[in-house]
Amino acid sequence: MNAPIIDPLQGDFPEVIEEYLEHGCMKCIAFNRRGTLLAAGCNDGSCVIWDFETRGIAKELRDNECSSPITSVCWSKCGNRILVSAADKSLLLWDVMSGKRITRIVLQQTPLQARLHPGSSKPSLCLACPLSCAPMIVDLYTGNTTLLKVSIMEISNNGPTPASRNRCADGITSFSPTAACFSKYGNLVYVGNSKGEILVINHIDGEVRAMVPIPGGSVVKNIVFSRNGQYLLTNSNDRIIRIYENLLPLKDEVRALDDLNGNLNDLNGVEKLKALGSKCLILFREFQDSITKVHWKAPCFSGDGEWVVGGSASKGEHKIYIWDRVGHLVKILEGPKEALIDLAWHPVRPIIVSVSLNGIVYIWAKDYTENWSAFAPDFKELEENEEYVEREDEFDLIPETEKVKGSDVNEDDEVDIVTVEKDPAFSDSDMSQEELCFLPATPSCDAPEQPDKFIESSSKLVDSNNSGSPFSEEAGPNEHTMNHNSSPVEDDAGGTRIKRKRKPSEKLLELQAEKIKTPLKSSKSSKSKSKSLVDEDMGNDFYGDELSDE
Repeated sequence: MNAPIIDPLQGDFPEVIEEYLEHGCMKCIAFNRRGTLLAAGCNDGSCVIWDFETRGIAKELRDNECSSPITSVCWSKCGNRILVSAADKSLLLWDVMSGKRITRIVLQQTPLQARLHPGSSKPSLCLACPLSCAPMIVDLYTGNTTLLKVSIMEISNNGPTPASRNRCADGITSFSPTAACFSKYGNLVYVGNSKGEILVINHIDGEVRAMVPIPGGSVVKNIVFSRNGQYLLTNSNDRIIRIYENLLPLKDEVRALDDLNGNLNDLNGVEKLKALGSKCLILFREFQDSITKVHWKAPCFSGDGEWVVGGSASKGEHKIYIWDRVGHLVKILEGPKEALIDLAWHPVRPIIVSVSLNGIVYIWAKDYTENWSAFAPDFKELEENEEYVEREDEFDLIPETEKVKGSDVNEDDEVDIVTVEKDPAFSDSDMSQEELCFLPATPSCDAPEQPDKFIESSSKLVDSNNSGSPFSEEAGPNEHTMNHNSSPVEDDAGGTRIKRKRKPSEKLLELQAEKIKTPLKSSKSSKSKSKSLVDEDMGNDFYGDELSDE
């Protein structure tokens, strides 16, 4: 068997913690479409936007009416809008460039997740998944809400079946949260309910167009599409992550469903919906930890859809599992002893960003090793020193062994330096509005330096030392000793006067002891010596004269 071909450890995925971001207590994160900006919802109701290139805060969105923890953040396709859902049952739409709130809507239930419609540069619709209610389509400008169906009521000969666990008898209140997401262009909504079913709904008329039963029938906790829209991921309560392949065309999904519906006229009811579901999604792969049987938190795809990542929901551990799309577990990233609450993969780079329970954002990146051959292809790394024997013509001006090769490039051809080639990762960027990739940096004022409380004290210390120095003509030995042993210092700090004594140095104490033991000389010689020392310090040229007088 050719091991290098099937070895999944050769992929480009994160390996180590490169850096961490800290600002308040962050709860949820989301990248913009290009991966240049990272939005993080905080516990105090604010939303912080990080410049992911410089790892600095570019803008902070804060509303006075919202002080509850943020439950989810979502970017618009062009990056000019951010939708924030909070624990106080509110939805806030922000203008990123100006930092102003566009609208605020209060729902009946706390939204656990909210997603903007991906098909518009300035979306007015969003999909909200409340805590104890069916998913709903919310018009952000009018406030109108439309509940989506979360179950199929089967009609039998004996009457209707019992109500689904998602709803009570009134059809409004549900017992368990329901996961939902838009398709790539927002034409359909995929809903995962508590009966282990994926419902394909046309959100315009609210009709269920297809149904895909999930093996095991466990509650669906998460449902998300890959970036290219070709794969759908579900996270169920049976601790299994499932990947489905999307069989519908990306842009004409509704028309394709109408055509399939016309070809299945011989079926009715639930059987017809299941038959349509088999034409929409097909189970591609399943992922689980067969040993520890852990629950998964915030599973998602990598930017190119080649990798699947899921965080461990166990308390007290920060583990991230990475699989390739074939199903091999390629890496387990182990972080600090803090529970993981959210994670996101960078849209175009092998970087994972995770959020811990303490509100710290960790950035996982690939552990790159220096390879000098990338700069010089003929560079050879040596394990140990080797003796090099130079060629005879190596340093000649025109080596005989070197052959000049003619260039194959036609220098007469015109070079196009105006046309910008499209990135294949963003081939669908056909929006009329310019995309927001970076935010202008706002210079922040430096914190004012606190005035030193002891500047005045130090100046007074100098004055007191000079007044009691041995170079003063008026001060006697007794006065000199008294001044240095007890020199009161008065500091004005905050309106209070504090008296402080300066501790004399060891050298000064030695000098004082020697002066007490040594008998005093005549006043004339002491005065002449002190005068000569003072003149020397002041730069006067009297030192020789004093010696001559003496």
